[in-house]
This record gives sequence, C-alpha cells and structure tokens, in this order.
Amino acid sequence: MIDIKSMDLAELTAYVQSLGQPAFRAGQVFQWLHRGVRSFEEMSNLPKALREQLAAECRLVPPEVERKQVSALDGTVKYLWRLSDGNCIETVLMRYKHGNTVCISSQVGCRMGCAFCASTLAGRVRDLTAGEMVDQVLFTQLDSGAPISNIVLMGIGEPLDNWESVMRFLTLVNHPKGLNIGMRHISLSTCGLVEKIDKLADLRLQLTLSVSLHAPDDETRSRIMPVNRSVGVERLFASCRRYFDQTGRRISYEYAMIDGVNDHDWQADLLARHLKGTPGHVNLIPLNEVKESPLRPSRRVAEFQKRLERQGITVTVRRKLGGDIDASCGQLRRKQMLEDEKPH
Repeated sequence: MIDIKSMDLAELTAYVQSLGQPAFRAGQVFQWLHRGVRSFEEMSNLPKALREQLAAECRLVPPEVERKQVSALDGTVKYLWRLSDGNCIETVLMRYKHGNTVCISSQVGCRMGCAFCASTLAGRVRDLTAGEMVDQVLFTQLDSGAPISNIVLMGIGEPLDNWESVMRFLTLVNHPKGLNIGMRHISLSTCGLVEKIDKLADLRLQLTLSVSLHAPDDETRSRIMPVNRSVGVERLFASCRRYFDQTGRRISYEYAMIDGVNDHDWQADLLARHLKGTPGHVNLIPLNEVKESPLRPSRRVAEFQKRLERQGITVTVRRKLGGDIDASCGQLRRKQMLEDEKPH
C-alpha cells in the first residue's frame, strides 16, 4: 500500500497524474490529507472513481487515542496514540500565552540510551514515517480544538536518527497548502549527532536547534549520555559553532539538572567557557523523575542559574508543565507496554 500521507505535493501530483487525473486533483487531495480526514470517502470534491482508486491503493490509517491525560494544573494534554501496527507513541499539547505548542515523537522508542530518559528503556522499535509525525500535529489539534502554532520535535526518539522522514515532515508541515507552520515556529532537539548537525546546517533552515547537552565535560556526559563516547564535548560544541555560522540561528542548550551529577559550580563555569563568544541560550530543566532511574532532581537550580548569568550566559529555567500527569517523556508509553505484556 502507498504511504500517501508522507508524499510531498510534487510526488502526489505525479501519482495522481499516473491515475489519469489532472494535476489540480493532487492539490485537493493534499489539502484533504492535511485537514485530518480519516478516509478517502470524506474527500467530497473528488470524483467517486478516484476516491475508490485511492482507497484501493493507498494507506490512510489515523492514530487512535489509547490514553489521554489532562493536567488540572495548567491544561497540558498528554496523548498516547496507538499506531496502525499496534505500537504506541506520545504527543504533548502545551498551552502558552503566545500560542499552543505540540511536542511530537519521531521514533517508536529510542536507541540513544540516555540515563535520565524513559523513552529509551526498551530501545528503538522503528522510525516513524513523515505522515505519522504529521498525524500527531493534526489529530492533537482536532481532538483538543486548540490551533497549533508551534512544533517541537522533542518527544520519543532522536529526530536526527530518523533523518529522511524528519526532513520530509518539515517540508510537509511548512507547506502553504498544509498546516503552513513556519520554520521559525519549529524546534528540533538532538542529543548531539554531529555529522547530522553539520548536514542540517548546510540546509540553512530557519528552525531552532535544541541540543540536549546535560553536561559540559566528557566524563559526566559519557556516563549519562552514551552518544558522547563517540562524539565528545569539544567536537559537539565545534559543530554547534558551525551551525550558528551557517544559519545565523542561536542554539538552545537543554540541561536537565541532576542532583550531584551535573549541578556543580565547576560545571557551570566550564559550560560558560564553552559558550563564550557564540550566541546561545541555556535552558535548565528540573529533572522529571523516572521510576527505573536512580537519578534525582537537583536542589541547586537557582545557584547554577545565577553562576551562569554572572558570566554573561542567557539562562532560563523551564516551567514545569503537566506536573500532575506522566510528564517525563516515554513514561506513558512505558506503562502501556507493561500492560500490553500482561497475560489476558
């Protein structure tokens, strides 16, 4: 079956013309797909014969809501979607004064092995298609009634480890006939795959790159983030500097504050030295506890922030949203996996 949801407009046009249809039909199909129709039958301005042909040849399987948690504190909504193959992924809707942001997953599971993350506990199962990523945005918007203005690729998975599908997804959500979400309203988070960061820099997209740093020294970072063993902090920061030089977009450095691990004064000083001379922004994140991990939230967030600021570094502390639901990425999927494994 053809994965029609992952096709860009040029591919869709070629496909529709191969069916003996005029090119303008492709634009109609594309718009219907990106409105979140659940079947080809809903595409009411298409000839019946074309709808039947599309249904016979193409796959259109929207995700189903397996679980939905709504925070009583701030209205954050966490979705667990069941995909067509039975796998589950998470999407989070966050409400801000400037608009609604959706945090989407890029893989089923993750193979990066970060010690503080629930997403990676069962490893990577498979990559998501571009269409499955688009569906997270579309069906979160449709279910919640909240128009989406911003996207962050910061859910389950390492986006740059699913390069082709993620680049295709960016093209699709940016398209004027689709969701039409501008690149400056999209953030992509990576644990530091430097070759892919360099490749992304060459594209000169105007999205925001977020680097999951979490430690400024190799010993600590390699302990909590296995990817660092093959990369190293110096090489990662060099890649980040090249990215800024190529795109002119300052990088956001994500830093989960872990008690007694990465919250020492000397680590704040080292981080400031790494960032000196290159525009960047440090986002300190109060750690979400993961039951299977011994790591605990730092009690030194304010002191760490002040020490960085005294050295001229721009720092914010991420507001904790969804504190009364399974806030840590991957926790809800993990719960569902354990339930699915129980004998019935």
